[in-house]
Amino acid sequence: MPSPPALSAFSRIGRWASLRPVHEAFQWIHLHETQIMRWQAQMVAIPAPPFSEGPRAAWILERFRELGLADSHIDEIGNVMGMIPGVRDLGGEGGMADALRPCILLSAHIDTVFPAETILEPTLDGTRLQAPGACDNGAGVAGLLAIAAALRNASVPLPCDLLFAANVGEEGEGDLRGIRHLYQQSIYKTRIAGNVVLDGAGHELVVAQALGSRRFLVSIRGPGGHSWTDAGTPNPIIVLASAIAGISALVLPTEPRTTMNVGTIEGGTSVNSIPERAVARFDFRSTDPAQLIRLEVELHRAVEDAVIEANRSASSRALQFAINTIGDRPAARLPADAAILESLRAVDRHLKLRTEIRVGSTDANVPMAMGIDAISMGAGGDGGGVHTRAEWYDSANRELGLRRILLLLLALLENAGDLPRGPRP
Repeated sequence: MPSPPALSAFSRIGRWASLRPVHEAFQWIHLHETQIMRWQAQMVAIPAPPFSEGPRAAWILERFRELGLADSHIDEIGNVMGMIPGVRDLGGEGGMADALRPCILLSAHIDTVFPAETILEPTLDGTRLQAPGACDNGAGVAGLLAIAAALRNASVPLPCDLLFAANVGEEGEGDLRGIRHLYQQSIYKTRIAGNVVLDGAGHELVVAQALGSRRFLVSIRGPGGHSWTDAGTPNPIIVLASAIAGISALVLPTEPRTTMNVGTIEGGTSVNSIPERAVARFDFRSTDPAQLIRLEVELHRAVEDAVIEANRSASSRALQFAINTIGDRPAARLPADAAILESLRAVDRHLKLRTEIRVGSTDANVPMAMGIDAISMGAGGDGGGVHTRAEWYDSANRELGLRRILLLLLALLENAGDLPRGPRP
């Protein structure tokens, strides 16, 4: 007798949405918006610049423990970890050792772009929260806590383990260090079969193509001196400016889209001094890894040529240069038929939404580049002024975004055993 046909992704979503515990999870989200916003406001009041996320991580760990997440802890690099174990007989993983059982990761970064001295005074007016980091990534972390609370309070039976990570180091020179640790060094690195990254607001946008970037710190040093008595001594600022002009003259392709930026330039002590040092930070971005390699080569060539030219007419007090990598985010793209996108399309159909696929640089870059199903998505609501002190978040329609996330997670948990994972030991 032939076996029954496999359920379509849409049918599976419909089945999950019809379960009473899932309805109860939706109801928890509906009734507890005040609690979710309270968490969000409390968290964004705690400074969390890159490499100094400890106080915010400690606050989140308390919430994880209050929610009853298993094995709640802060790992070696500062990520806050917790888990809702799956029901062993639902996922077809019955006798599999815990170290080999697949899990799905729900993550949200806790760091901000704002320095430690930034004044943080969250203001709540109705559904609108205004504060630096209120949206990026206060919305994402609040969504993470809301999903954990809804699932725990409704006792939703999960087909396999759901891992939660409030991770460090997504912004700027954090260079994705928190999520890299999870996939390269953590005890979960061989278990993660899918990753939903919550980043910012919204419920109709998804990042499914990872924008690659390479970032460099270029420094040129020399003896310096007085602008009159030491005239003729090579000037690091002028030489660095020459290198910048050289690489800026490159013609960049529009397809694959590739960009270059010089974000900072520093040096000198006074108008009548030849500086001893000049420093600039370069940011190269592309959807094509080959273009990033090309720009790195061109940067080295431009700086070296500028320094050699300056030293030709100099005395023995010659200039020296150094180029250091300060950021490296891999470029990658999910295939159009990826299981996570198929499940997302089914969730959207169920909720009558239409997802727009975008390119972005997020924590999802790392798993995508490893061939693991991963997307970055908003945690519902709306926001603006991101990365400014006027940043804001509005929780209207947050509930719809959280329902979308919850249904997508359930679909991924059901299929975790069939999804590719990182290399096993």
